[in-house]
Amino acid sequence: MNEFYSKRNNLDNFIGSANWGASKYWFYENFRVHFRVTGNESDPPIVLIHGFGASSDHWRYNAEVFSTEGFRVYGIDLIGFGKSEQYSKGNTNYFDNEFWADQLVAFLEEVVEVQRNGKVILIGNSLGSLTAITTLSKRPDLIKTVISAPLPEPVFVNPFQPLFPSWFNKAKRFLIKLFFYLLPLKTLINLISKKKLITFALQGAYFRQIKKDNSLKRIVTVPARRPNAYKALRSMCIGMSNRPNSAKGPSILSKIKNITNRPPILLIWGKQDKLIPLFLAKKLIKLHPWLKLTVIDDVGHCPHDESPNHFNQIVLKWLKNF
Repeated sequence: MNEFYSKRNNLDNFIGSANWGASKYWFYENFRVHFRVTGNESDPPIVLIHGFGASSDHWRYNAEVFSTEGFRVYGIDLIGFGKSEQYSKGNTNYFDNEFWADQLVAFLEEVVEVQRNGKVILIGNSLGSLTAITTLSKRPDLIKTVISAPLPEPVFVNPFQPLFPSWFNKAKRFLIKLFFYLLPLKTLINLISKKKLITFALQGAYFRQIKKDNSLKRIVTVPARRPNAYKALRSMCIGMSNRPNSAKGPSILSKIKNITNRPPILLIWGKQDKLIPLFLAKKLIKLHPWLKLTVIDDVGHCPHDESPNHFNQIVLKWLKNF
């Protein structure tokens, strides 16, 4: 499947709310985790996984649509984001896609109760997509299908990984930690969360103008202004920078490729995505032709939020196959 959708929907005619569903909490290890849920308990489960800097609120135009089409819809705030805990005293973990995948596995088993309610559909945006496929590589038995909109990490198209001596890697990890502990992240977050700067930063992820989208700005700025936001960001920066190769794109996809009865993966890409350009998606498909790709025109890095009508139609059409 390789389809282009050329007409943009009118967001003014689309009713959605960042406060969709019921707001609930659950504990993963020593972290308090926020999630949203809507739909009938007996319906097949979907879990929505947000991208970097966002939260379950970012699925404001999608969750209730999926629930009215017969799905039980969950939206999880990954640890460090949204209303989930950003920092836990005594925690020694650095946040990366392996950490969030472990969080998601526990969520699927304890909250979604996959063993009782059936395999889950994972839908992710950017970092959420990386978390979704990492989860698939760990526990394919829990997952029916994955929809990634889009997949991050340009490393996906460059599977070659140079080998360095162990002392070099240790020195690199130390310097990365030192850099992010010296970097004044608290000051930087306070600056970026100012109205004009956050608008500029968010615009890079969107094709349409978002200057008047105050709801979108609140989704990003409110968590960024929490007291421990800079600690969460530091943990993410160190964790994602110091990941082993096994936690990066090529290794994850290679592992998924060899899964018996592999759950299918659909990629949804914005044709005007400036953060992860479309040519990377095309290279990815050449490397892994078992992936399926759909492209939406006049859309950037957040197709689910920028063109929700088309996004929702693509998802529902895909899900009819299962």
